[in-house]
Amino acid sequence: MSIRVLIVDDQGMVRTGFRVFLNVQPDIDVVGEAANGADGVEMAGRLRPDVVLMDIRMPVMDGLAATRALLAEPDPPKVLMLTTFDLDDYVYEALRAGASGFLLKDASAAELAEAVRIIAAGDALLSPSVTRRLISEFSRLGGPRAPSVKRIDDLTERETEVLALVARGLSNTEVAERLVVAEQTVKTHFGRILQKLGLRDRAQAIVYAYETGLVRPGD
Repeated sequence: MSIRVLIVDDQGMVRTGFRVFLNVQPDIDVVGEAANGADGVEMAGRLRPDVVLMDIRMPVMDGLAATRALLAEPDPPKVLMLTTFDLDDYVYEALRAGASGFLLKDASAAELAEAVRIIAAGDALLSPSVTRRLISEFSRLGGPRAPSVKRIDDLTERETEVLALVARGLSNTEVAERLVVAEQTVKTHFGRILQKLGLRDRAQAIVYAYETGLVRPGD
């Protein structure tokens, strides 16, 4: 089945370009376009996309508010935020709102299509620079923000170790090398971590690890 995509951006040229890029992919189908977050939320409810390409800065309702609204609904779509700059001021808040990753607006057609596939598969799209931005923001805020860390106790010692390494920005391959285990073993551990903590993807896991104090900037 094709991946159903909704494009939400206030720039018509951007929407057109993305639609043209994606519709030539055999496994991707653009089901709609919206020029602001409010229309995007309404259309998502009707069209049931798998992935929403969401601009951050828009009139009427911005991408952050729209993402929160979308993810408050049952069985929400994945949200891939569109931004002009890799270190956008909204990176931290967008991830806390539930976005699964970021894509620069000047991404190539191949990068755009691959990003949609990654997000649709349930993975997160976080570049090392975005992870560093997260760490910097937690350092600025100072200390954990979550009220409780009790769910961390549900993790095994190895799962806790894997989560901490992921939160420091390591890929599954790098985690496997650090722990001297197979990459598939890391994927299995990480899947259990998400299930136990009630998290959707890597982006949420990184936010969770810092907000609970499992990992602190500078560790």
